[in-house]
Amino acid sequence: MPYLFTSESVSEGHPDKVADQISDAILDAMLAQDPDSRVACETLVTTGLVVLAGEITTKAYVDVQEVARQTIERIGYTKDEYQFAAKSCAVLSALHSQSPDIAQGVDEGETKEQGAGDQGMMFGYATTESDNYMPLTLEISHLLVSEMARLRKEGKVMTYLRPDSKSQVTIEYSDDHQAIRIDAIVVSTQHDDFDTDEAKMQAVIAADVKAHLIPAVMAKLPARVQALFNDQIKYYINPTGVFIIGGPHGDSGLTGRKIIVDTFGGRGAHGGGAFSGKDPSKVDRSAAYAARHLAKNLVAAGVSSQALVQVSYAIGVAEPVSINVNTYGTCLIGLSDGEVSAKVEAAFKNDFKPKAIISRFQLKNPIYSDTAAYGHMGRTAENRDVVVNYVTISEKDGVKTETRTTATKNLQFFGWEKLDYVDAIKTAFGL
Repeated sequence: MPYLFTSESVSEGHPDKVADQISDAILDAMLAQDPDSRVACETLVTTGLVVLAGEITTKAYVDVQEVARQTIERIGYTKDEYQFAAKSCAVLSALHSQSPDIAQGVDEGETKEQGAGDQGMMFGYATTESDNYMPLTLEISHLLVSEMARLRKEGKVMTYLRPDSKSQVTIEYSDDHQAIRIDAIVVSTQHDDFDTDEAKMQAVIAADVKAHLIPAVMAKLPARVQALFNDQIKYYINPTGVFIIGGPHGDSGLTGRKIIVDTFGGRGAHGGGAFSGKDPSKVDRSAAYAARHLAKNLVAAGVSSQALVQVSYAIGVAEPVSINVNTYGTCLIGLSDGEVSAKVEAAFKNDFKPKAIISRFQLKNPIYSDTAAYGHMGRTAENRDVVVNYVTISEKDGVKTETRTTATKNLQFFGWEKLDYVDAIKTAFGL
C-alpha cells in the first residue's frame, strides 16, 4: 500500500541556523590562521543578543564579535525593526580553553595516533532516489528555502520577504519505495507588514509562492522529479497567519538544534551529535562526513540501492569500535548485510581513523561556513579559490602590534560528496 514520507528544512535566517552559521564562521576564522585549532563553539541568539560559549584552543587571534556581526549581516538581519540586527545587537563571549583531560586523549604523539575526540556513533545514508543520492523530500525542502533566500536577496519579486523561513515536503511512495507524487508542501516565511488587511497579505504571499517560488524550485530539478508536481498538491502557506515577528526576536536559536535538517531529513538514522562549531577532531562531525561518503559510494558502485553506514568510536582511540552497513534489503549483489559490513570493514576500517578522515577531506581548512545552512550532505563537491585573512599579534617592550595579511588558497569543499571510492568498492566486492 502506498505511504507518505515527510522532510523539512529551514532557511539561513532561521534562529537555529543563525547560531550554526556564527559557530562555523568562528571555526573558519580560527582554522584560517591556525589549522590545528581545537574549537567547540556554541552560539545562542535571541532578541538583540548573541552569546558565545564553549572551548577553544588556538594560536589564532580572532575578533569573534566582528565575525558574528559579519555573519548576521550576510544572512540579512540588517534592520533594527527586526529587533536583531548585525550592527546593533550585543555580542557576549564566554569562550575558554579546551580541557587538558580531553586533549591528552585526542592529540597525536610520537608513539600514539590521533584519537577520536569523543565516543559515540555516527551515520551516513545514501539512496538512488535522487541524482545526488539524497532523500527527495529533503532535497526539495532545501530547494524551497534556498530559492526563497535567493529571491529575497535579488529583490525583484516577493520584495516583502524577511530572512526567517521554513519548508516541508510530503511525497507519496509506492510499495517498492518509488516516488509517485508530491502530496503536500508547507512554506512559512517571515515577511514585512505590507498591508493593513491580513487576509490580503496572506493571499499575496500564497499567490507569489506558486507563481515565483515553485517554478524556481522546479527549474533546479530533473524532468522526472518535475513530473511529481501536480495540481492536487496541498499547499500550506504561512498556515498560522501573518509571520512578521521572526528570526531570533521571534524565537531564540541555538547551535545544533537542526541535526535532521543537516543530514537526511529523517531517513536513515542519526547518532545525536551536531556538527556546527566543531573542529574535525570531533568525530561527531568528521566521521559523519566519512560515513556519508562511504554510503554514497556504495550505492553509486551498485552494491545496493540504499545504504546506511554506522561507525562508532571510543574517546582517545584511533581505530573505530565498529562499522556496520544496513542496505534495507536492497543489496544488489546477493550478500547479507553482515557480509557487506565485513567486506567494508576489511577494506576501509583504517580510512575511518580520525587522522585519515581529516587528511582525505582536507578538513583543517576554513570550509565550514558553507555547510551551516541548507544541509551538510548532498551538496556539490568542488575546489575553489578563497581569500583568507590572517591576523598576527606581536609584542615588543609591552607594545602589541597587529599585522593583517591576505592570501588566496585553493580549498576543497564538500569533499565527502565525491564519488572517488567507487572503483575501490568494486574491487573490494569483486564487481
